[in-house]
Amino acid sequence: MNTIINTKIPEFKVQAFADGKFKTVTQDDLNGKWSILFFYPADFTFVCPTELGDMADKYEEFKKMGVEVYSISTDTHFVHKAWHDASDTIKKIKYPMLADPTGRLTRAFGVHIEEAGLAYRGTFVVDPEGRIKLAEIHDNGIGRNADELLRKVQAAQFIAKNPSEVCPAKWRPGEKTLKPGLDLVGKI
Repeated sequence: MNTIINTKIPEFKVQAFADGKFKTVTQDDLNGKWSILFFYPADFTFVCPTELGDMADKYEEFKKMGVEVYSISTDTHFVHKAWHDASDTIKKIKYPMLADPTGRLTRAFGVHIEEAGLAYRGTFVVDPEGRIKLAEIHDNGIGRNADELLRKVQAAQFIAKNPSEVCPAKWRPGEKTLKPGLDLVGKI
């Protein structure tokens, strides 16, 4: 299995529901800023609204960090709008909900379930140059946590600005980092 870490995101063009209207989103919309691509199986399901609502609750924190969030499923943009209109949890969403009914994007990121036409729960953090810095894929029964994702984005942004340092487990902004070198080998 090949890794996609540090690879460029593929070219894409999809429809989205955002800010009460339909719009086109391409890979160019991600240029120059940090982005989260948040794949989920389907609208009108069970774990998905809990995750998307959790991301909606943290969206302003992500925005303050210069991060745009994009949720993606194989539903159409019309279904995204209908779900938004029908669910109080989904009404909270301010980030774009991307539609991938052909599965092109889910396949490109390795989260497509061919026999179901759905996506696994995939989370990808993309840097301003369009390179994937974090890739996580969960089985669909395992929900994600926006607080932990926020921490991981903070760490990715820190090491982007401080490439000679690394962030240890559970690192939070302001805490001590590590500078890899011979003096640390066997001493941690």
